[in-house]
Amino acid sequence: MTVEERLEALEKEVQRLKDIEEIKALKSRYFAALDTKDWEGLKATFHPDVTTSYSDGKLSFHGPEEVANYMAENMPQTEITLHQGHTPEIEIVSDTEAIGHWYLQDNLIFAKGNPYEGTQIQGSALYTDKYVKLDGKWLIKETGYLRIYEESFQRDQTHYIRINMFAPKKKKVVKKK
Repeated sequence: MTVEERLEALEKEVQRLKDIEEIKALKSRYFAALDTKDWEGLKATFHPDVTTSYSDGKLSFHGPEEVANYMAENMPQTEITLHQGHTPEIEIVSDTEAIGHWYLQDNLIFAKGNPYEGTQIQGSALYTDKYVKLDGKWLIKETGYLRIYEESFQRDQTHYIRINMFAPKKKKVVKKK
C-alpha cells in the first residue's frame, strides 16, 4: 500500500468516525427535544420525509410536522419525561446513509394537572434508525422502537416532584427583619 493510499484510507476512517459522532449528537438532540418539549428542535432532527414506527409500529407518522404535532398533543408539560439512548451501534452504509441501533430507557411521570396524575411509566426499548446526510448534515430519515418492557404504577406520597422545569415558578418570599 502506498503512502497516498494509506493517507486516503486514514482520511476515510476519520470521516467515518466524525459521522458516527455527529449521528450520536443528533440522537442526543432528539431525546433532549422530547424531554424539554422543544417541538421545533425535534423537527430539526428529522429529514423532510421522515417516517416513524413507535410502540412496535402502533404509532406511525410521516413528516416532521406530523411527528411533532403528535408529540405536542400527547406529551404536555404535565408529563415529565426522561428518554435516554444507550450503547449506540452505528453503521455507516455510505457517505450519505447510516443505520443506528440504540437501547432506550424511558421514564414518564404524570404530574399535577395531568389526567393521569400520580401515574408513572418506565420501560425500555430497542430503537432502530436510518439516517441520511442532506446538505452535509445528518438527519433522521426513519425511526422506531420495539418495546422490551413497560411497567406502570401509582406513585405514593413518599414520592413527589420537588423540581420540574415546567412547573410555575413560586415567588420568593423575603422576610423582613
